[in-house]
Amino acid sequence: MTRVRRPALAVAAVLLLAGCGATAKAGDPTWVPAPTFQGEGGLPPDVPGGNNAAPTDPNSSPGPSPSGPTPKPSSSVDPFVVATKLTSPVGLTVLPDDTALVGERTTGRIVRVQPVAGKPVKTVRTLTGLNTSGDGGLLDLALSPNYAQDSLIFAYVTTATDNRVITFTLTGPATPVLTGIPRGTTGNTGRIVFGSDGLLYVGTGDAGQPKLAADPKSLAGKVLRVTDIGQPGPGNPAPTSPVFTSGHRVVDGLCLIPDPNRLVEVEAHGSAGPDEVNVLTGGKSYGWPVSSQPSEAPTATIPSAQRGPGGCAVLGDQLYVTSLDGKALLAAGLSSKAGVFVTTTFTAALTNKYGRLRTVVADPANGVLWLTTSNRDGHGKPVTTDERVLRIPPPGGGGSDNSPA
Repeated sequence: MTRVRRPALAVAAVLLLAGCGATAKAGDPTWVPAPTFQGEGGLPPDVPGGNNAAPTDPNSSPGPSPSGPTPKPSSSVDPFVVATKLTSPVGLTVLPDDTALVGERTTGRIVRVQPVAGKPVKTVRTLTGLNTSGDGGLLDLALSPNYAQDSLIFAYVTTATDNRVITFTLTGPATPVLTGIPRGTTGNTGRIVFGSDGLLYVGTGDAGQPKLAADPKSLAGKVLRVTDIGQPGPGNPAPTSPVFTSGHRVVDGLCLIPDPNRLVEVEAHGSAGPDEVNVLTGGKSYGWPVSSQPSEAPTATIPSAQRGPGGCAVLGDQLYVTSLDGKALLAAGLSSKAGVFVTTTFTAALTNKYGRLRTVVADPANGVLWLTTSNRDGHGKPVTTDERVLRIPPPGGGGSDNSPA
């Protein structure tokens, strides 16, 4: 596996992108790699309200204060529920010690969850200066490929002016990596994942402006491929651009096929058509919005009864996709023939057991899946323990008799 070496951080001025909010002109370049920031607190001070501003979302219900008590440990009744009573858990990444960091979208809080039920759930960091309107906020987490050496965590977040990638340790300053991803009143959902090539893949929404997804100069509606300091990845379709693929409405899930380093992307299309599963090829467009330009057909589509993908994971030869509307975890076999990936028919597990499922992350070292629920988002029927984090053996192929399915 190729490893990207991170240069030593130097004190430097953070570049502020002009016009990188929802009103950015579609024809203007909209990205600035911002290599370093030195300072304490939450988001860097180039963000309005930066270090001390609290997350704001006029359309969402307030969660527990980030400075308040840590969430209660999960009930021991269900051994697969390892955390309860979280607020909008969306980002999730598994640490080398088998615990997980879980990020709350609307509070910016990051908690550490143990891999067994009934253990304390501790707050380890809170990111401030977020803007949580339009489904923005703390949207995803990923570990550095060199985490054992640098302890760096990457996050995809929404600010008052843009969507961006930042990096930090649990105790050090937050550093912007890639700024200027357009934000809007909708279409801010995004995902991040490191490939087995050591490069960071960033899935972005169209910021509520579909035409930006087809605009090669905009970072909206794309999957981006960058180094860990935000520079265009070596071998990108256009050497000076971070854009890897285009034509995405909103990237709800982004997950890795480790060998041969291919990315799976899932996205909801609402009333515009079936929700899609795409195995990505660099330089290709995936058809949003509908245009005369050639585009790739999806690898698979989500069954209409299980629409609303929330995330995806690959474990062995199985693809897992969460269904918010179907309140289920979908599983399909994934294989490659002459370099073309195909899936088997999706089957549903956990249907109605935990309600709306959003994030799913694979833990290959232990052969399990981590999931989060999304029942207090205004569309579900929450129970007293929502929102929850689950850790389960994979249902379907390779599953176990101990699976909750």
